[in-house]
Amino acid sequence: MKRITPEQISGTNRHMIYMYIYRGRNNVPQQKIGYELKMSRPTVTNHLSAMEEEGLISRSTWDNQESGEWGRKPLVWSVEAECKIALGVEILKHAVKIAAVNLYGEVMKYSRFLTEYENTEDYYESVCSVVREFIKSLGLEARILGIGFALQGLVSEDGKEIIYGEILKCTGLKIDVFTRRLDYPCRFVHEPDGAALSELWVSPELKDAIYLSMSEHLGGALISGRKILNGQHRHSATFEHITACRNGELCYCGKKGCFETVCSKVALLRGEEPDEFFARVREGEAEASGRWQNFLKYLGKLIAHLHLVVDTKYILGGHLAPYFTEEDIAVLYEYGRKFTPFSEGEDYIQLSKMPSHNITVGAALPYIMSFLENVGRNSAQ
Repeated sequence: MKRITPEQISGTNRHMIYMYIYRGRNNVPQQKIGYELKMSRPTVTNHLSAMEEEGLISRSTWDNQESGEWGRKPLVWSVEAECKIALGVEILKHAVKIAAVNLYGEVMKYSRFLTEYENTEDYYESVCSVVREFIKSLGLEARILGIGFALQGLVSEDGKEIIYGEILKCTGLKIDVFTRRLDYPCRFVHEPDGAALSELWVSPELKDAIYLSMSEHLGGALISGRKILNGQHRHSATFEHITACRNGELCYCGKKGCFETVCSKVALLRGEEPDEFFARVREGEAEASGRWQNFLKYLGKLIAHLHLVVDTKYILGGHLAPYFTEEDIAVLYEYGRKFTPFSEGEDYIQLSKMPSHNITVGAALPYIMSFLENVGRNSAQ
């Protein structure tokens, strides 16, 4: 058997202490740490001092404890949430979004600028220049763990290549177009995967689900055991390319009638602003209401057919999710009963808990998650 070294034991203890404080969020009493983790006072004190010196945590005294609990004015600890941060960059056809995220997945700063995507060196230099300025404005260059670039394309397992990028015409794009210009680790993230990661982050109770991202384009993610399953060829959950109607509109994939052509933001709005469109829908304007009901019909059909294959929860996310009402969800259940033989309860469709900045934040989260998984296990972070 392989021996566990004293250094490994020490690293594990430090990791446990850090994560206990992290989960406690703020003002975790020092006495409680040793009691709950069953560690000696010297062990706890030594690790706290080391992590404080590294800037991972900070101490204070707490005056608001209940009388008699842990004595008077106990020493309490909190995680320095901005001691490490990550960036998410979402690249769209007509815009780029950037978010800086702290260790709790909270957005510290967000920016959006309009630019037309081009698969050229000039474009990548322009984007990287904006990212560098964004980083400079934070004044936290040394704290950045990495940068995730979310694109509308399938991504290789190592995050270094776009293996299918028909929307942006960027198949074969390598991550080095960014790493050559930015002094930080970088990786690609498939847009729906980023959205699903955000959902998992804000939903610790979520175990299994199918996530439907209704943004500029339709996308999906298959969540099993809190993991995103991409499949052998990295195209699991590409529900957007199932045929919705024969001889329908031409999809960017080259086939006709895909669900992408009837259940995406592009297909629904036809260039109209979402606030304006849904204002017309809620006012009962005939043309807009007809378009929306057609959208719900096909979305209900898609969910009903997928539900026959995977009997799990279905989460509606993406740019269109905030515009759904309870009545709209009820319509989806009606189509579920129409397209399937089962009369199930209305308990498997829900709206995303994180409809804002979900893709941009999700692109940053792999770096945050990796840091939290390993923090304290090595003497230097």
